[in-house]
Amino acid sequence: MTPFGRRVRQLRAARGVTLAQMAQALGVTPAYLSALEHGKRGQPTFTLIQGAIHHLGVIWDEADELIRLAELSHPRIVIDTAGLEPEATLFANRLAHEVQWLGPSDLAALTSILDSAARRRGSA
Repeated sequence: MTPFGRRVRQLRAARGVTLAQMAQALGVTPAYLSALEHGKRGQPTFTLIQGAIHHLGVIWDEADELIRLAELSHPRIVIDTAGLEPEATLFANRLAHEVQWLGPSDLAALTSILDSAARRRGSA
């Protein structure tokens, strides 16, 4: 499941909206919406994100969060390490091979490191 998919599912459940109801409101099939939530489809389109925000009655910070999560929910990413240190290429390749074996605490630790790096460059 993608971060966007998990959040949409949480919002649907909190509002009592079924997958089929939301799919119909967004003009997509339930199978497509399910695949999107589970990361079996690419990132949602801007139109679909806006439709979800409207249909779920999401405003302000929650809407911004959904947009941010959609940007971070592509299930197949590419990391371009051209021009970076060899260690960056090694890390990116190791991460691609090992991510499936990382547990929640491992992921939290790595996320914390990335958050610190983002703060240092002023983009957090």
